[in-house]
Order: sequence, then C-alpha cells, then structure tokens
Amino acid sequence: MDTFDGRLAVVTGGGTGMGRELVRQLAAAGCDVAMCDVSEGPMAETTRLVAEDESSGRVSSHLCDVSDEEQVTTFRDTVAAAHETECINLLFNNAGIGGAGSFLTNERAEWERTFDVCWGGVYHCCRAFLPMLVNCDRGAVVNTSSVNGFWASIGPDTPHTAYSAAKFAVKGLTEALIADFRVNAPHLSAHVVMPGHIGTSIALNSTAAHGGVNVSDVRKMLARQDIPTDQLTDEQIEELVAERGRQFRDNAPTSAAEAATVILDGVLAGEWRILVGEDANVLDALVRDDPWSAYEPEFMDRLAEGGHLGVFRE
Repeated sequence: MDTFDGRLAVVTGGGTGMGRELVRQLAAAGCDVAMCDVSEGPMAETTRLVAEDESSGRVSSHLCDVSDEEQVTTFRDTVAAAHETECINLLFNNAGIGGAGSFLTNERAEWERTFDVCWGGVYHCCRAFLPMLVNCDRGAVVNTSSVNGFWASIGPDTPHTAYSAAKFAVKGLTEALIADFRVNAPHLSAHVVMPGHIGTSIALNSTAAHGGVNVSDVRKMLARQDIPTDQLTDEQIEELVAERGRQFRDNAPTSAAEAATVILDGVLAGEWRILVGEDANVLDALVRDDPWSAYEPEFMDRLAEGGHLGVFRE
C-alpha cells in the first residue's frame, strides 16, 4: 500500500478515539471511508469533523456491534451498496472495550462481552470483508491489538484476563495471516497495531458498554489497594470511576491523533508490527529482555520509575 488516495477503507469504532482520527486522516489523504460504531452520535461528530477538515474523501457511517456476526454481515452489505463496490482496500479493526478483568470473579457474561468485542469483532470483520479485500488489486488488514497483546497485565495485583486474552488472539491471528496472505493472497498485507497508553475514551466507553459501574467490584478493587470506601456512597464511587476514565483520556502521553498518524505511516511503510507510543516501545523491550519478571511487582516499579504506564498505579 503506497497511497491512501483513491482507496476505500473500513474502520470499526470510528466514533471516538483512534478510530475517529483514522477516519479523519484517511479522508484527508483522499481515501473514502466506511466507519461503524454502536451509536450514531459519536459518528455524526466524526463526520462533522471530516467536513470541517475539508477532506476530499467520502465518509459513510453505519451502526454495528462488531461482536454480533449478523450485524457485521449487514454492515458489509451496506458498505458495498453505499459505495457501489465489491472491493475495499483497507480494513482497520479498531473497535474495542475493556473490563471484566477476572476469570474467577467477574460474571461470565461480562467477561465474554469484552472478549467478544475485542476478539470477535476482529474475527467477524475479517471473515466478512476479506472477500472484498481479495477483489482489489492491493489491500491491507490492520488489526489493533495492544501492549496487552504481549504483556497480560496492568499491574501485579489487578486481574486483566478478558482484554488481554482477546488482544493476544488478535496479535496471533494477524501474525499468522502474514504467511497465509503470502501463499493465498500475495497482494494483501497484514499489520498488527500495539498501542500503549493513548488518549482515548476507552475506559469511559467500556463502562457504558457493560451497563454502568459495578460498584461492588470497584469497592473490592479499591480495598486491595488499601483505599477505604466505607464513607463513599455508590454515586461517589461511580464519579470516581468516571474521573479515572477522564484522566486516562486526558493525561495520556500519546494523543489519538498522534497514534493514528503512527499507524497510517506504518501501513504505508509496510511495517507488519506497529508499536504506538514510547511506552509501548519501552515495554516491548523490557518484556523481551526479562520475560521471567514481567508479572512481578518490581517489573511494574521499573516501568513507573521510567515514567511509563503510571496511570495504572494511581
């Protein structure tokens, strides 16, 4: 992929965060974009920003929960109809949520909701859109994993199983597609994106996706951190979670726009492995250098001392 101009891209989770910035930057580069999200409002704002950018690329928006295969199939069909084509050049599987960290204590439905969006969304969209990619002269699948796709932790005392399991699966599929494409579709490329801490609303969106704050679980988590909650009302707990979500978005070392630029530059450069953010690069090096300590408290201390991923210790 040497240019985005005149191409057609599909972007999941285009209503906020990195998805929104991918849509904006692709459209500014002359690429037509079909985006999906689970609600209309955020997509309408993305569309407004594209118009404000005076971009030449045409953008269409589509409601879709990527964890639902039937909805993804409908999304594909509406993209084909809206853009009058049987071909797409780029598939950005970007949609994701967090939550349901414990395999032991979280409800199964909550755990599977996170896994089904983060892994199922990638799987369903690859299945649905690959025929349209194969139809093109050149195409790329760009799957968003995470640093949690090679390091299954946000701290030694904080379970993080659903999101990490999904992101490991995304990384594994994408890397395996490299050989699969080489053999069966050599005009396609596969790229795995592994962001560190990016300034997005994923924490806030994840709470909404799970139906609100699980106050009981939050109280238990705070108790493990020796933070007293007896004097806090449920409403105060909910506001505390919301404030942490806002801090995660607003105090990140890498903005969503910066992340989108790194991703798109990586795709054009033919990089199959795209680390986003200095923290992602540092963490990758540390895990490779000392994998045996990756889940010990002192490993997190080393990260924090270097000024990386400190948000997970607050």
